[in-house]
Amino acid sequence: MVVRDPVARTEMAEIPNVRLNLSNRPENVLLVRQALTGLAESIGLDPLELNDISTAVSEACNNVVLHAYRGKEGPLEVEVCAHPVGLCVTVRDHGCGIGSRAEAADGDGGGIGLPVIRALAHNVEFRERAGDGTEVRIEFATTNAGVLERPQDEQGSQPVTIAQEELADTVAITVAPASLARTVVARVLSALAARAQFSTDRISDMQRLTDALVDHAEDAISASHLSIAISVAPRSLELRIGPLRPGRAEELVLDSIVDGLGPILERLSDGHHVSPAGDSEMLALRLAQRR
Repeated sequence: MVVRDPVARTEMAEIPNVRLNLSNRPENVLLVRQALTGLAESIGLDPLELNDISTAVSEACNNVVLHAYRGKEGPLEVEVCAHPVGLCVTVRDHGCGIGSRAEAADGDGGGIGLPVIRALAHNVEFRERAGDGTEVRIEFATTNAGVLERPQDEQGSQPVTIAQEELADTVAITVAPASLARTVVARVLSALAARAQFSTDRISDMQRLTDALVDHAEDAISASHLSIAISVAPRSLELRIGPLRPGRAEELVLDSIVDGLGPILERLSDGHHVSPAGDSEMLALRLAQRR
């Protein structure tokens, strides 16, 4: 069913456990699958259920890749909410909309993947918003999945966003609770590090750095969520992490305890800086492939 709704659904939507903002490039569909796999690890999702969810969500993302921007590049947004009895995934674009194609698929099993999505999901709903693309909400029933803490709606606390000029080489991930970064962000980062031509040893360094960041940033963030924007260049990654409470970013960097973050950053990263972000601040780290 296609529902045309001129009112933005996000006004009523719950806060997601995972949010991805990225380009609709075909290779980025893999990053969505990696994020879903990381979430599945955190909640103990059955592998067969994960396979169905990943397949259906990939089909929805491929629709954005192929149809939303008429061959041009544009934003792809994916949000995942984990419930005790199911998973809800929203795939959103801001392009021309695919409502007419969805209607065609209703009648003849057309080629945009809707029959596959319907076969694997508990419920599927299209919302075509006037002048603002399409939102596909896919609900999955799950069994024996773990329960996640529900994110809080913190007024004035916004996740990292991507400017249009950064879209081609930057991915933003927001997770709530922050502990999800251990699996969700780590998997996406590993895929991006491979894209940046990092060696296996350097990817291992990055994974250790990610674990250390999560361990220490949980007490430093100024919200219930943790956001990381990752910019990719040949043999280089830049991470922007936040929102952190004022002063906490530099404290993390200067932490001199043997097991603290400071020595790990000094050993494994290739530079850092702190920048303001509204009432909070962001810690930016650079990682390069070392010879």
